[in-house]
Amino acid sequence: MDEEIRILIADDHPIVRKGLRLSIEENAGLKVVAEASDGEVALAFIKNLHPHIVVLDIDMPKLDGFGVAREIARQKLEVKIIFLTFHADEDLFRSAMSLGSKGYILKDSASQEIVAGVRAVASGRPFISSAITEKLLHPREAPTPQRKLTANLTPTERRIIRLIADGKSSKEIGAELSIHYRTVENHRTNICRKLNLEGEGANALLRFTLQNKSLL
Repeated sequence: MDEEIRILIADDHPIVRKGLRLSIEENAGLKVVAEASDGEVALAFIKNLHPHIVVLDIDMPKLDGFGVAREIARQKLEVKIIFLTFHADEDLFRSAMSLGSKGYILKDSASQEIVAGVRAVASGRPFISSAITEKLLHPREAPTPQRKLTANLTPTERRIIRLIADGKSSKEIGAELSIHYRTVENHRTNICRKLNLEGEGANALLRFTLQNKSLL
């Protein structure tokens, strides 16, 4: 691609967005056209600004990265996706790639890998963080009874449910995971839905975590 590569960064952490922008714009031919703090804003920017690449955090408020990717496919928007995440989880990775993404970058190495990732994906080649590639070379472990209990939860949701079991509030969990407490509340709602705890009262999730703490 000879023209300037136009990039949208979508992540709910301002510090992450700033770091990615600095890493990207140090390189000629790359331009960040906008930043979005949630999935709904990201989708609007994609439709209005037509970036070549969108760097999508998987865990975002209002509409998560997977939701944005599904809307991109449904609306047939011409943009290539790089998912950005803390999670080196094989199931999450495979889910991301099944949504049409060509890039998957871990936040721990994003400042070193983002430029190479953008250039690769813009050229039609896949780019996967080296930590994920290494993990894929190892055989998958059989699910344990503990894993089966939370098999439908994302890695972030599993971390949150363990912190709930430790008695932490949404604000305390948000501070520990560097996410907004309202994002934690959204995760709690999703966890209740996945565990069929909806309609059992405000303390249903806490009761569940305490009853099953040894299996989380």
